[in-house]
Amino acid sequence: MFKVIRRSVGPASLSLLTFKVCASLQRDSPHKTSVKVNELSLYSVPEGQSKYVEEPRTQLEESISHLRHYCEPYTSWCQEMYSQTKPKMQSLVQWGLDSYEYLQNAPPGFFPRLGVIGFAGIVGLLLARGSKIKKLVYPPGFMGLAASLYYPQQAIVFVQVSGEKLYDWGLRGYIVVEDLWKENFQKPGNVKNSPGNK
Repeated sequence: MFKVIRRSVGPASLSLLTFKVCASLQRDSPHKTSVKVNELSLYSVPEGQSKYVEEPRTQLEESISHLRHYCEPYTSWCQEMYSQTKPKMQSLVQWGLDSYEYLQNAPPGFFPRLGVIGFAGIVGLLLARGSKIKKLVYPPGFMGLAASLYYPQQAIVFVQVSGEKLYDWGLRGYIVVEDLWKENFQKPGNVKNSPGNK
């Protein structure tokens, strides 16, 4: 082992100074054996065996447990609804941000066109007095007509897509009405007007 020959003691400001420390082998001391880590008292394992004993549950803990089991279906339903609506809400927020950015940097002439389209909707609302069906048809119709004057290409695409959807809905409605007609009005006993009997 090494023995320090010179020691340095001084104020704290001198601690930043560098100095040389000389050490020499200590030959006169007997050679000691090293101590293992598990022989140190700090790392000794207690002799007694420990046993975990669970405390009895109190009335409050039992009540909270029953409440959690009672609310579990509702919380799982809420989590499922949240996971389903989160992407829709994120896309809605993104659409709002995009619309806001578009309105901040609107092309020239956009706001006058928007005013004319809105005015056409108001005129349609004024002309639709009295009938609820007219109030549902006239304002969107007048607004669509005004918008198609300013944006003819988009209007053509919209009419094509909406026409296909209306045709699809009409076909589905026809099939439903036909099935209801067959179930309710063509009974097995009513074979008088069937095409096979003449």
